[in-house]
Amino acid sequence: MGIKAFITGVAGLALSHEERAFIENECPWGLILFARNISDPKQVSKLVDEFRDAVHRADAPVLIDQEGGRVQRLRPPHWQSYATGRALGDIWRKDKATGERALWLHSRLIAHDLYSMGINVDCLPVLDVPVAGSHDVIGDRAYSSDPQEVATMGRIACTALMEGGVLPVVKHIPGHGRAGVDSHKSLPEVHASHAELSALDFVPFKALNDMPLAMTAHIRYHALDGTAPATTSAHVIGDIIRGEIGFDGMLMSDDLSMEALAGTLAERADASFAAGCDMALHCNGIMSQMEEVASVCPVLEGKALERAASALSRIGTPQEIDVDALREEYRQILEPVA
Repeated sequence: MGIKAFITGVAGLALSHEERAFIENECPWGLILFARNISDPKQVSKLVDEFRDAVHRADAPVLIDQEGGRVQRLRPPHWQSYATGRALGDIWRKDKATGERALWLHSRLIAHDLYSMGINVDCLPVLDVPVAGSHDVIGDRAYSSDPQEVATMGRIACTALMEGGVLPVVKHIPGHGRAGVDSHKSLPEVHASHAELSALDFVPFKALNDMPLAMTAHIRYHALDGTAPATTSAHVIGDIIRGEIGFDGMLMSDDLSMEALAGTLAERADASFAAGCDMALHCNGIMSQMEEVASVCPVLEGKALERAASALSRIGTPQEIDVDALREEYRQILEPVA
């Protein structure tokens, strides 16, 4: 069987017999890890190896959300704590040179943590630009409320991750910063004009449209498509993300199990592919849901296969770094703002 166009979660710290059989039979493109899958570095490395053994691909993507702040799946005592995007942005706004160094250290050290366990994709950077009155689901995860600043800092994060052998995922395209509600729980409705969206929300994504991977926003932009959220909108994906923004990398949905989307999981997956997503993401590790999503996911082929292969071809071998020295430098920069 060919590789299927979905990324799956699993339930625990190791693959169950049922999960192993599912992964072998359905052959997902990748695996995404959450806190429930993590205890210590040795265990994580073993789980990553189990997944790659099941799909018979040594380079199979293993993803994680390791941003810093409240969104970091790897936490003390086995891993260091990392700053929020906003804290990094605050340093950058006070002193550009120090801020650039802090941003590079942040992402390069995260890449080191991930690469050492075989994790090769990080769902970072957050390129969303928050506006006044929006829900704090993005909040301090964002670098700035200025789109040019977000673009500049996002580029540094992507470069540092890739120097560390880890692919970045820019998110949440075409922009989650105006959301008034948490898309994990309900569908955000954005009523800004197309001109407003182009002048603010799209700017960082357009500046980083050469990145290998992006994740959609489960948001309905009424000026673009009054019926469907971006993830399931052919107009938003085709004309805005691929067209105006110019992103031609591999586009994955945000988590299909989030409550922003309507319909069954199979219907959500079908709609995302019909709209133009290359890859479906399903995160919660519930087997019945995993099976439902997998049942409608196509085998990777054509342009989607090309984009997926192109992304993986950009994973390099990191150069040696003095990890302890870089951690101490990062600590000293961040300590005054902690």
